[in-house]
Amino acid sequence: MLKAVLAPLRWLFRVVFALLILFEEWGWEPLRRVFALIARLPLIRQVEAALKRLPPRWAFVVLVLPSLLILPVKLAAVWFVARGHVVFGLGVIVAAKLGGTALLAWLFQLIQPALMQLGWFARLYARWAAWKAELLAWVRASGVWRTARAIKLRVKRLFRRGRQTP
Repeated sequence: MLKAVLAPLRWLFRVVFALLILFEEWGWEPLRRVFALIARLPLIRQVEAALKRLPPRWAFVVLVLPSLLILPVKLAAVWFVARGHVVFGLGVIVAAKLGGTALLAWLFQLIQPALMQLGWFARLYARWAAWKAELLAWVRASGVWRTARAIKLRVKRLFRRGRQTP
């Protein structure tokens, strides 16, 4: 009986986390590339070099810091929503999420080797990666995913054909 009650909750949990992970997956690489363009500036290159030299514990502090710094921005966004500025508040939340994801992707790429020297972090990251791979496999095996992918491929083909015809 308990299994029958928990099954829908487990499914809902997986769907919510799958959506969050898919957002991160789809956003991570493009946002990292955008941040890499900014990182061409000489000052940013110096910061990158310093980040790559960080010892493992300081690398972890650098990884956690953006999450703590973005919290006041998100709280301010909630305040705007509570004051009736819903569109602005939601815009701030979306901008904070995009900016935070871009910053985190850039930072993680730089400091991952140092972080992996922390045994506990390496173990947690390996578990996270395995769980995420399993969840993404579940999503990609779903009918909704396969249908959306087929539609996307058809639209791409139509778009290419449209561009090729004079």
